[in-house]
Formats: sequence, structure tokens, C-alpha cells
Amino acid sequence: MEITADSGDRFYEILTPEALNFLTRLHDQFAGRRHDRLAARMESRKHISNGRNLRFLPETAAVREEPTWRVAGAGPGLEDRRVEITGPTDRKMTVNAMNSGAKVWLADQEDATSPTWDNVIGGQISLHDAIRRQIDFTSSEGKEYRLGETTPTIVMRPRGWHLVEKHLRYTDRAGQRSPASGSLVDFGLYFFHNAKELIERGTGPYFYIAKIENHLEARLWDDVFTFAENALGIQHGTIRATILIETIPAAFEMEEILYELREHCAGLNAGRWDYIFSIIKNFRGRGASFVLPDRADITMTVPFMRAYTELLVATCHKRGAHAIGGMSAFIPNRRDPEVTTRALAAVTADKRREATDGFDGTWVAHPDLVSTARAEFDAVLGDRPNQVDRLRPDVHVTADDLLDLRIDGKVTDAGVASNVSIAVRYIESWLRGVGAAAIDNLMEDAATAEISRSQLWQWMHQRVVTAEGTLITRAIVERELEAVLDSAPAGGRFGEAAEVFRAVTLEEDFPTFLTLTAYSQYLVENAQAVAA
Repeated sequence: MEITADSGDRFYEILTPEALNFLTRLHDQFAGRRHDRLAARMESRKHISNGRNLRFLPETAAVREEPTWRVAGAGPGLEDRRVEITGPTDRKMTVNAMNSGAKVWLADQEDATSPTWDNVIGGQISLHDAIRRQIDFTSSEGKEYRLGETTPTIVMRPRGWHLVEKHLRYTDRAGQRSPASGSLVDFGLYFFHNAKELIERGTGPYFYIAKIENHLEARLWDDVFTFAENALGIQHGTIRATILIETIPAAFEMEEILYELREHCAGLNAGRWDYIFSIIKNFRGRGASFVLPDRADITMTVPFMRAYTELLVATCHKRGAHAIGGMSAFIPNRRDPEVTTRALAAVTADKRREATDGFDGTWVAHPDLVSTARAEFDAVLGDRPNQVDRLRPDVHVTADDLLDLRIDGKVTDAGVASNVSIAVRYIESWLRGVGAAAIDNLMEDAATAEISRSQLWQWMHQRVVTAEGTLITRAIVERELEAVLDSAPAGGRFGEAAEVFRAVTLEEDFPTFLTLTAYSQYLVENAQAVAA
């Protein structure tokens, strides 16, 4: 494993020879299988685009029908997850999350982090220091941030299988060189440096696993966990993983995913924004019946989202797993009481629905929302740490239910303009190294930007006409893009953001993730050119 980038302050503490050797061993064991699974994803998408509908797998029916097996469940410190705060791992956000009052901090190296080299390794340093209670931060204005007495359990989210880390180069046994796997780098560095320290402090190495699409990808992660535990001499099953069900193929294999990870699994999470993106991506060319309306109309109560969340709760509790709810995008604005009032009302309704449906916990994206979310779960849970014992025999979800995309909503001119604005402004933020951005009083990350650009692509290619009578064309989207650029503040990276936006939205081909090309061209090549 070779470092191909300059080292920042304290990088040497993370990128030790021993840690790099551990990453090499992970890649020796699993890099080939990772490539196989990514190739299988492409094959699956091709079948769906050609008209094959997803289904519950007949070949794994025995797993679903066997009533006795259960997952490992919560590890120490994960029994009560009623409120989890999500966010990136820079030092300021780390201290804020650790002081938020939440039960769990989802330390996000994935969608809420722009994967600059400084963010990737700087985030590892923040986590290393937070675990040892050695972290503090002083802002440019002189404000000091320090840890309080009570802090949440940390659950770290590595990047998905599809992402690479080009600042590390792996050479396999045959002498072939390739960028390292972002998943294995994030997981490996965190586990290597912190697993034993976490165990000694009474919790453990816990992970959120993102973007998986089927039980075979879950099996790969389970094998990674077992290998890592053996390599460091840690008891098998110490790792606990919570799997995000945020792709439509994974929704059809929830039970099989739990089964594959049963010795390491704590639960499932309903990753709502990526789930919507996955549906658009997979069915974008399948005709008018698969066209979704404005993002604002795709609520958690529309049929396909309701079916997905109900099935998730029932599946988890059947197998002794936590069901964790998703993140409402509404955030408060301390300078605008009216915005804050609307945000708190929306979050209250969202969390009340999740708690009464049987979820064991939920996500928030801002410290000011912790108490609001906690109140709704306290009202249902009381002193109980969770409601895993609440089975849902009333839930009967079919394949047709999961694909029932009928929504009482419209595509509007305002929806087109909003999608362009959000996508471009988020990409600009991401290029500056900020992966979670407050835009128009919503917390946007890579997943919500993906919805915006994929809806535009689909609307253009399906020749959708808005409620106002506008045929959505490339020219219409370009017009909205120019309006965003005209109103953009000086000094940002809006010109480059527009280039990325055009590449992932306006071309004939549909890139599977907007971050792939943008990462290679702007966070690696351009950054190296500037450094040179």
C-alpha cells in the first residue's frame, strides 16, 4: 500500500507502517471480491432497465421461512438508540456531535463528507482523539469547543463499495496497481487504531454500512469483519454493524442481509434519501409510470415509502434487530424563528410517525433537533431502551407494494428550478470540501443532490411536461443553471460545479454516482496540480 499524496499534520499517527500493512492484508483478501460484486451490480441494473422487475428471491425462501434464527443484536452502548445525530468528522462537528445529547453519533465518512485527503485522514484523527477524550477545537473567532461529561456511542460509516481512495495505491500479488477501496480504507484505519481502545472503554467497534444492494454484498462485509477480528485477536462477533437499506434491490433482501451478518448485526436503517435516488436510478428509463413528482411530494407516507418502512420494522423485530428511522431534511435556523417553528413541526410529525410505527430510534442532522426527536421516542418507549419486542404481524408487504410509485403530486416549474439550484449549490460545497450543507433551510448531502440531478435527467428523457405546461428539455435546465450561476456569490467553485452538473445531468449517459467523476477530476487531479 503506497501513499501517493502529501501528508498533513499528524497524518503519520494514522498512516503508520502497521496500519498500511493491515490495509494491504484487507485488500489481498477482499479487493477481488469487491470488484466481482460491483460487476454484479451493473448486471442487475441492466436487467432492470430491460424490463425485469425485482422480486423476493425464491432461492433464499428457506432463510425467510426459518423462524428461529436471530441476529447478535445490540453491543454494549447500543442498547438505547432513540436519537442518533449524523454528521461529518471534522474537529468542530465532532465536538458538537459528542456534546449534542444524542445516544449515538453516526460519524460519517460517507455522504456527509467530501472525500478530500485532508477530510479522510483528518476525520480519522478526530475519531482517534474523540474516543480517547483528547479532542478540542478553537474556531477562527476564538470560540473554544471541548467535550462534556456525557457523550454518545460512536458508530462510524465508511464509504460504500463503489468508491475508491486514490491517495493510496494498492499493488496486488500479480503486480497490478489500482486505487485502494474507500470502504476498506475507512473501515480498516478506524478498526486498526480504535477497536481495542473502544472495547476497553466499554463499547466496541461499531459501523454503519452504506449502499449495499444484496445479501452477497452483506456476506462480503461479514467476511471482512471476521478477518479483521482474527487479525487483531479480537473475539468474533465484537463488531456490530447497522445496515442502511437505501437501495431498492436491498429492500427485497432485508431478511437475507440480516442473516448473512447475523453474528455481527445490530440492525437496519431506513436510508430514505438514497432509497428514493435508487428507485429513480434503476427505473429512470422504464416509462411514465416510474416518473416521480417534485421531491417535496415524495413524503414518507406515499405508498412505496410506507411499504418499505413498514417492512423494515417488521423484518428487524422478527429477527431481534434494531429498526432505525431516517433523517428529515428540515433544520432549524437560529436567526429565523419562523423557519425554526416550521422545521420543529415537521421533525416532530416525522419522529412521531416513526416511534408509533415501531422504530427503535431515529436520525437528526442538527443538535437543536435532538430534544424534539427524543420527546417523541420517550413518549412511546418510556424507560425501555427500545421496542424490539414489538412484532408487527399486521404487516404484509408484497413486491408490488414496494414498487407502487403512484403519488398524488406534480412536476412543476418550481421543482425543476429547485433541483437545479440544490444540485449545483451542493456540488459547489462538496468541491470546497464540505459534504453536508444547509441549503434553503434543508440539510443536503450527496444523497439529496443525487435525487435532484437524477430527477432532472429522468424528466428530460421521459419528456415530462410540468403542471404549468413546460416541456422539460436540456435548454430549460440550462436556463435554470445560468440563473443559479448569475446569483452565485463570488469566490466559490461554481464554474467547476456547473461542469460537474452538466456531466452528470445533461449527458446522454447516466453516471451511477455523481461523486465518481467529480472525485477523480476535482478532489484528486486538480488538487495534486495545485499542490505541484
